[in-house]
Amino acid sequence: MMMQLSEPPKQKNSLFNAMHRFIGAVNNMDQTVMVPSLLRDVPLDLDLDQDRDQDRDQDRALAALRSSDPEETDMYSYYQLLKSIRGDIEWGVRLKERNLAVTRTHSSASSSSSSSSSSASSSSSEEEEDEEDLEKQFQFHLTGLQGVLSKLTQQADCLTRRYTEEVGIGGWGH
Repeated sequence: MMMQLSEPPKQKNSLFNAMHRFIGAVNNMDQTVMVPSLLRDVPLDLDLDQDRDQDRDQDRALAALRSSDPEETDMYSYYQLLKSIRGDIEWGVRLKERNLAVTRTHSSASSSSSSSSSSASSSSSEEEEDEEDLEKQFQFHLTGLQGVLSKLTQQADCLTRRYTEEVGIGGWGH
């Protein structure tokens, strides 16, 4: 007999658990999608008149991923996107992107350092306000990140379900 530990309500909404659920959903998607190339050119034409509410929610979540670029509106693009985001969570943001951000930060910091010396006295009060606001900023971004991870988890689940429907392996693996 297997004993399961129940999570306290506070832990269910933790960022760690949101990341864990997303990574699990993408891992499930990755294990289910045996031939990713079958997702190429499969449109995201979603039938929102299905009977099950969960399917409608998942379809809406996948529809939210649609971009204005017509080349990126197939399921393969979203499969790749979800796997890329999983990699960023597991391994960190790619080094190339980080180096670009550091270069931009240094160039903007050097140009702003000459103008900042004249306003040093007025900026000290602004810094105090910014420090007081850090908790609010953190809460705002944490809430946003958890919301995005929740949507991405739904999208990975939806893509997995759609793949099984397209390939015809509806009951397999469940």
